[in-house]
Amino acid sequence: MDAALITALFALALIDSTSLGTLFIPIWLLLQPKRVTTSRLLTYLTTIAGFYFVIGIALMMGAASLAQALTGVLDRTTTLYLQLAIGIGLVVLSGYFWLRQRLTDSADKTDRWQTRVADQSSSTRGIAGLALLAGVLELTMMLPYLGAIGMLTTSDIGWSVRILLLSGYALIMIVPALVLFVIRSLVHEQVEPWLERLNKWIGKQADEATVWVPAVVGFLVVYSAAGGLGWVEPL
Repeated sequence: MDAALITALFALALIDSTSLGTLFIPIWLLLQPKRVTTSRLLTYLTTIAGFYFVIGIALMMGAASLAQALTGVLDRTTTLYLQLAIGIGLVVLSGYFWLRQRLTDSADKTDRWQTRVADQSSSTRGIAGLALLAGVLELTMMLPYLGAIGMLTTSDIGWSVRILLLSGYALIMIVPALVLFVIRSLVHEQVEPWLERLNKWIGKQADEATVWVPAVVGFLVVYSAAGGLGWVEPL
């Protein structure tokens, strides 16, 4: 198995673990005045991880069908060059965002999400619905995940390995939130101020993600393609 692919997928999964659905909302749940039970937080995290997994399978099937239709038109080398071009395009897009520095009203969006979390955190059904809503709304911003799906589709591996890697990807996405929950459960009083500071920092850095996420994803897509072409050694 391509070590460059594994490295890139792991890095993309770590990026996805810091999104609204996988980290922001879990932190807000942990900061609720009434402690969120283990079952409710696990319901939330398994729901959003399962949502990403199912969407990933559907995307891979669609991409594989398209690749099969293009068999004979595009060989693997051409496909890797196309992946390389897409990665470079993402880096250029990041530079465009940096130059433009769009001013968005992220503070109001953050407040609305925190209100929604407070309203839905009292029941298991509300928690599951919150996870699905976050997953659906993130579909338009899932650059790391789309990059991972593209890499899996263009890689020369079987479907069983693709599904295994996708499962591992979805698991890595929720690990940071699980770690925070365990720490909060063990040392609630000590970790509460730290969670508050982390929450404020996230709110301030939300806009910056529009710049660095495309850049990092683009680099990893380029790195994976270069590894497949034999240009670079795996990290």
